[in-house]
Amino acid sequence: MVLSGKPPEQALLDAIKDRENDCAFISNGRLLPERALASKLGISRVRVRHILKELEQAGLVFRRRGQGTFVAPPPAADAGRIRVLASRITPRELMEVRLEVEPALAALAAERATFEELNRLRQLMQATLDASDTDVYESADEIFHYRLAEMAHNRLFLNIYNEIREVRKQASWMQQRKITYSRSTIEQLGLQHRDLMNNVAARNSEAAASVMRMHLLVVSNTLMRRRHYTSSF
Repeated sequence: MVLSGKPPEQALLDAIKDRENDCAFISNGRLLPERALASKLGISRVRVRHILKELEQAGLVFRRRGQGTFVAPPPAADAGRIRVLASRITPRELMEVRLEVEPALAALAAERATFEELNRLRQLMQATLDASDTDVYESADEIFHYRLAEMAHNRLFLNIYNEIREVRKQASWMQQRKITYSRSTIEQLGLQHRDLMNNVAARNSEAAASVMRMHLLVVSNTLMRRRHYTSSF
């Protein structure tokens, strides 16, 4: 039976866009298996498969063979090893690596992004601007940066970025971000996303890398102030 009288596609889309978790369709950030989705939506598995393919092409879900379909970037394959590494890494060490890797990814994205990817990134950028609170911003921010990394079209770079992302998720001190991010900080970061998007779309790789670096410095300085660091990189 279709929930709330909505068409199957809309019911599923609403849950995904709202980043609902542990709801009728999503558990621990992952969509239920196709068979379970088909049963809850009251449609065939063939139609479910078709819907998921369209959602993936629209950039709304992440499908990984053998892992399932996620509403956010999926965890790295070797998350267990990275969890141990994250316990030993300081915020300073993480930001040093991010400041080297992510501006390079932004520059490559400016050179290589497809028209469809740019349209998708523009929507994701707007989601960070429209974020109503820190939790919503965090979700939109993660997806924006991940899609940007994908747009570099370099599998080794993406693998490195995935490790960075997993360290950020696993490190206990990353919880400080939710405490330190004020409304004005979120607005500033969202506007930087807009500048970054504009430069990537304009194919200005040098400017895209520069905006990414400035963006990361704001993130770094905010986190370091909370932890009483004196250096702001």
